[in-house]
Amino acid sequence: MNLKDIASVAGKPGLFKIVKPSRTGVIVESLEVKPKKTIVNASQRISILKEISMYVTGEAEESVALEEVFQSIKSKFGVGILTDVDTKSEDDLEDFITSVLPNWDQDRIYTSDIKKLVTWYNKLSEFYPEALEDTKEEEKDEEASAE
Repeated sequence: MNLKDIASVAGKPGLFKIVKPSRTGVIVESLEVKPKKTIVNASQRISILKEISMYVTGEAEESVALEEVFQSIKSKFGVGILTDVDTKSEDDLEDFITSVLPNWDQDRIYTSDIKKLVTWYNKLSEFYPEALEDTKEEEKDEEASAE
């Protein structure tokens, strides 16, 4: 997966593709039907999806990378909009997260976080599906062709 180019900006809804840095911040493009480019100032909090993780319970690991959670969703539901998940039902959201991340930490992951996960996956599936492609397989193919 290639989530290093996708970001969430505090105070702005949705996801953004990072276009390039500017003198005052970063130029981003919204993931929408009609993408809009804007400049996000350096003072605003930008979270790159590659750096986000979700809390889990267990002995060794305390969190799982968002990339791995998306991979689990992709393997169970495929690339596409998650129409089976009702984001208004707390029980449905908890059933969903249990199916893709069985050892999720119920004390530290809130319903709003699960709803955001579903929303982000749907946005990526609809407007930037190449971010959900397996980069490990591509790297293996590149190494094989180089030899």
